[in-house]
Amino acid sequence: MLLFAHMSQGQILESYLEQAEANNPEVQAFELRYTISKEKVNEVNTLPNTEISAGLFVSEPETRTGAQKARFSVKQMLPWFGSIAARKNYIASLSEVDFLDMVIIKRKLRLAVSQSYYRLYAIKKQQEVLGENIELLKTYEKLALTSLEVGNASAVDVLRLQIRQNELQAQKEVLVLDYVSEGNLFNNLMNREEALPIDLVDDLPVSNEGEKQIWDLQFHPELEKYDRLYESITQSEILNQKEAKPDLGFGLDYIPVAERNDMNFSDNGKDIIMPMVSLSIPVFNSKYKSKTIQNALRQEEISAQKSNQKNKLKTLLSNAVSFREASRIKYNIQEKNYRQAKDAEEILIKNYETGIINFNDVLDIQELGLKFQMNQIEAVKNYYSESSIINYLVLK
Repeated sequence: MLLFAHMSQGQILESYLEQAEANNPEVQAFELRYTISKEKVNEVNTLPNTEISAGLFVSEPETRTGAQKARFSVKQMLPWFGSIAARKNYIASLSEVDFLDMVIIKRKLRLAVSQSYYRLYAIKKQQEVLGENIELLKTYEKLALTSLEVGNASAVDVLRLQIRQNELQAQKEVLVLDYVSEGNLFNNLMNREEALPIDLVDDLPVSNEGEKQIWDLQFHPELEKYDRLYESITQSEILNQKEAKPDLGFGLDYIPVAERNDMNFSDNGKDIIMPMVSLSIPVFNSKYKSKTIQNALRQEEISAQKSNQKNKLKTLLSNAVSFREASRIKYNIQEKNYRQAKDAEEILIKNYETGIINFNDVLDIQELGLKFQMNQIEAVKNYYSESSIINYLVLK
């Protein structure tokens, strides 16, 4: 039965989690950011612009073969060998960081949806418990009225029972408002209409025994993100070294030459074609040296940030495991206390058959039983909420 309950709860919640990932606008924004970053790889996979120029001589220079009429040039600069590949690798490494940002936001969304779901479950169960206790007090009220008729109870006992009913009814109405508010939050996380109903499981089982398991944070995307950032700085430095190299340029000049009318020879009016090679040398390369220093410092910063974040996640995981175990213990204690309160209630009811009943004791037992039930529901909610945090931290 526990296994079936786990499966049923898992199927319903997993369905909501999938809907949230598909519809949540924040997730969609991160998915688009990742798509854009992947497309940027194509953006950098290009050569510098080809330079084309044309000029007309206002005062035509005379040469032996004739007057030069105009000049047409085409030039293409080429980055140092491997620069384009280095630039692509750098942009690709940045896109991996965007991918992990998308994974992290999905995980956080799943955590938020799960915890909201468990809060809704707790509110629903508390409403049910309050309703059951109101009906129980109505039964006690009938017993008090009957006892009042035979002189075994006072009108004060009846009024106390009625006042207690009113208090529980007020709590129940407040829970209705809480459910609506939490339901709106839940539906907003999934980006759907707030008024849509939410399917909740009937019961969430809690294990009677504690779990002994070693959790591993190695594959958590928040830590992996720092590895990808570190790698992007490595790729940035490789690109920096390539950009510090000279750029090569190849071009061609074409100059049309007019024929000379006063002379007749073999090269008269022969056009000029001049291939060219150019070299762009970064003589003042202090910026590249500075960037190398910055990259090294940036990698040290990222390593420190990763260590700090890992400590935070380890603390969060330790607290979640501890709080979940505490919730399990509280659940079992409240279950035991509630059974004992029900036993005391049965004793009181049996005393009614002999004509002896103390309605002060009835109210005390009812209040204790309600307290144990409400605490038990709170323990279930906390148990599963902490489990959601553990899943956020350790699931791959």
